[in-house]
Amino acid sequence: MALNFDDNDADALAGGAFDVTSEFNSYEDYLDKQITPTDLYYLEDVELARQLVELGYRGNGEILKREEFEARKEAAELARLQKMRNKPKKLASAGKNLEGSPLLQALAQREEAVRNGKITTIIFIRDRNAKGQEVSGYIDYAHRLKTENLEPVFERRKRLMPKPSDLSFYNWETQTSTSNPTPNFQVIADNEAGLLFKNKRDRKIINVDPRAPRPGDNSTRTELPTDEYLQVVLTDHVARRRN
Repeated sequence: MALNFDDNDADALAGGAFDVTSEFNSYEDYLDKQITPTDLYYLEDVELARQLVELGYRGNGEILKREEFEARKEAAELARLQKMRNKPKKLASAGKNLEGSPLLQALAQREEAVRNGKITTIIFIRDRNAKGQEVSGYIDYAHRLKTENLEPVFERRKRLMPKPSDLSFYNWETQTSTSNPTPNFQVIADNEAGLLFKNKRDRKIINVDPRAPRPGDNSTRTELPTDEYLQVVLTDHVARRRN
């Protein structure tokens, strides 16, 4: 049995305004609430007592049928999930002091648009890791935001660095190289044009080679002057759905 409800009903259900099912884990628990110790004393059978409650011979007020109870409970759960999805997500950069960090300032400016899917940003970082080895890599900013809590990065308790699990990673000392697709990009390697990324939404090619005249359609390349890293480059792409 399906239960239809509009946005106002969803808010009421999620808030428990008229949902009597929220306090019960099961229909049996709901029926048991209507059974008194006296009922059990005389009937000596909890299943029989439940049947009498369901038929309306016991309990107070109108008793929900099993189908209606389960439909209302399912609707309440869907409303709760919908309310959670619609709740604005707190930005990792919100309220942080980013003075003196061009990278963090640039990422903070883009965070909301990236979270909302209005743009995608590929972060190129070249620097030395904790072992003093020079490493570089391309990071899908949206993917990092979804898979990692970046608040410590914006609080400067942790440095943003490329990982072997990112779009592309290279350790210049060990010559270790990895590449991985993300939900937003496909990696195109081993071609004459060098390393390329294909946006999975509009299938546009993004050329991150600094020698290329332009990074591609609807893409912009920004090199950030910074003392925090050896090199930082941001490539922003505005994806437009293909018709």
